[in-house]
Amino acid sequence: MRNNYYPFVNLPLPYPYDELEPYIDTKTMELHHDRHLQTYINNLNDALKECPELQDLSLEQLIMNSYRLPEDIGTKIHNNAGGVYNHRFFFAGMENPNDSAGMPIGRLAAEIIKTYGGFDNFRDAFKKAALSVFGSGYAWLVVCRGKLKIITTANQNTPLEMGMCPVIALDVWEHAYYLKHYNVRADYIDDWFNVVNWTKAEKNYLKCLGR
Repeated sequence: MRNNYYPFVNLPLPYPYDELEPYIDTKTMELHHDRHLQTYINNLNDALKECPELQDLSLEQLIMNSYRLPEDIGTKIHNNAGGVYNHRFFFAGMENPNDSAGMPIGRLAAEIIKTYGGFDNFRDAFKKAALSVFGSGYAWLVVCRGKLKIITTANQNTPLEMGMCPVIALDVWEHAYYLKHYNVRADYIDDWFNVVNWTKAEKNYLKCLGR
């Protein structure tokens, strides 16, 4: 069940809440999924309830078309549709650390080596980008015009609005890590690399190339 259209529901995580231990704690995953994501879903449904003409648009279409709407409803739909999209993408990109390959695989691995000179260089560049986010936002590895690129987005903005296709995402809002890592975002980033689902990232990359 993909649930890409109104009414949106909070789909279960693709793994148990404790699956990412010890790197991302169970309580954080419960709150992040059941409360934070649920709030974006509730707010998006409430906004669309008043706009039947928008109810047939997909989640991605809502994000891309939000700028064409009157500012009050457009901002509400943009922020909450972005919140749903970003959280779903972030959650889907992780897995049990015992299952994670620990580094990229396949064509993505080859392209990361070509672009960044090796996985360690990529990891350092991605961490630097994630640390540079002021306040709340995300760090992404995306495909832009056929090339890999590390970008950041503020709040619940998405790469879609910039014409880019996401491969991996890291949520650096404080609620994603504060219970375990307090205000030390660098430690959270290091821990997150242990639970990246590189098989999923490879599929995302190939999908981006096929667009």
